[in-house]
Amino acid sequence: MPQGRAHETPLLRMTNVVKTFPGVVALGGVDLDVYAGEVHCLLGQNGAGKSTLIKVLAGVHRPDEGTITWDGEEVTFSHPQAAMDHGIATMYQELDLVEGLTVAENIFLGHELSRFGFANRRATRERAAELLAQLGHSGISPNTEVGQLSAANQQIVSMARALSRDVRLIIMDEPSAVLDSGEVRQLFGVVRELTARGVAVVYISHRLEEIREIGDRVTVLKDGRTAATGLDATETPTAELIRLMTGRTIEYVFPPRRTPDTTTGPLLSVNGLTRAGEFHDVTFDVYPGEIVGIAGLVGAGRSEILETIFGARKADRGTVSVDGRPIPPGSVVKAVQAGIGLAPEERKSQALILSHTIGHNVSLASLPSFSSAGWIDSAKERESSLRVTQSLDVRPSGIEREMRTLSGGNQQKIVLARWLQRGSRVLLLDEPTRGVDVGARSEIYNLINDLSEEGCAVVVVSSEIPEVLGLAHRVLVVADGAVLHEGPAEELDEHRVLDIILKGDAA
Repeated sequence: MPQGRAHETPLLRMTNVVKTFPGVVALGGVDLDVYAGEVHCLLGQNGAGKSTLIKVLAGVHRPDEGTITWDGEEVTFSHPQAAMDHGIATMYQELDLVEGLTVAENIFLGHELSRFGFANRRATRERAAELLAQLGHSGISPNTEVGQLSAANQQIVSMARALSRDVRLIIMDEPSAVLDSGEVRQLFGVVRELTARGVAVVYISHRLEEIREIGDRVTVLKDGRTAATGLDATETPTAELIRLMTGRTIEYVFPPRRTPDTTTGPLLSVNGLTRAGEFHDVTFDVYPGEIVGIAGLVGAGRSEILETIFGARKADRGTVSVDGRPIPPGSVVKAVQAGIGLAPEERKSQALILSHTIGHNVSLASLPSFSSAGWIDSAKERESSLRVTQSLDVRPSGIEREMRTLSGGNQQKIVLARWLQRGSRVLLLDEPTRGVDVGARSEIYNLINDLSEEGCAVVVVSSEIPEVLGLAHRVLVVADGAVLHEGPAEELDEHRVLDIILKGDAA
């Protein structure tokens, strides 16, 4: 309990909250107290129950057991509007913005500003501009169609949407996942302004350094239960937090890297690749068994480079070759046929069909190999999908579950399983551990290392510089669409990378 609040009533109290789904106990008894004006951080591995808990709080799910007390009175949030009416706003990790509507329309969707019974478009635009300016992003036009924005700017719009209501508690689910360091600073400034006004914040993040900086107290969930609550965010040792989340102590170590064989020639060659306004003159090779990391801030052009190599974007100039054979620009089909696979940053919207089964998601890129005379051999497809998911230790086991039921780490494994089943030799991994908990990260790291040892050429993009340096044999440092540095990972550290980026000088 925060100091000086021994006799204060929590704004929110959740007691022994239980929520079950068919065959799954998502929440097996969760307790959580949140006080006005505090930042209460929620930690836990993927599958620990964090998402279900916040959906119960947001009125998306109704608990089977337990009580929710709001400002001293027991309440029931039977639908999302009931939670909003009490002043609870939720920013989900997977953005719920509506493409086709403008920024302003998205911000005030569901509580449109009106005058004399008609939508007041001018007031809506002006108020949207004020909220965006408050977030330090006055450059985002309220008139822009939201689907045209970058992932980072869409996150800013989602924040403005939450702040557009008279909030007393705001839930932020991985809000910094697509933000660069400057944008995170602005986010923390907004959080501090909110708490200074007495607004409570429930902050969910896998980045423990963020918890230290912005949090007051911490609650840890494990297997749908409260492992600990009310911990001091700055004083509780990291090792203790990890132990509570996992039930064991985990070392933050990367698997040992085997030196790749560079005598046989590169497997992937990128030469002079350019897209106007995004990146220019990108040149590098990746050898069999080599992991090349791309480090840089959000907006540097990292994701655009991977998508252009994959053919999802068409290059203005330059070439991409696999085993010395050029791939036609802007052709995903030819890239896949050449052996390239992409795990995109936004896996749920760009890589997975959440309403389909695990097995179907795995086999999407390999369907021709299971077909004969226009018919799919379903038994062969299932057998192959089951074999590859078992080899990656996807949990829960089996391939008949809907994709949406898996945790973030296991969803990422399914994206990789798709390209393993296809036999891809070049893997492009964009933020491979985004939204993945501490324990699953180790599994992903080991998997990436195993793939390289089997002869795959791997390119990894990550916003976390230590992750790039820990995984890669060689690193490209990118800023403003240009490669400023290329060299062995062991010759760099985080400070050196940031120095190169901030100075903007090639090294």
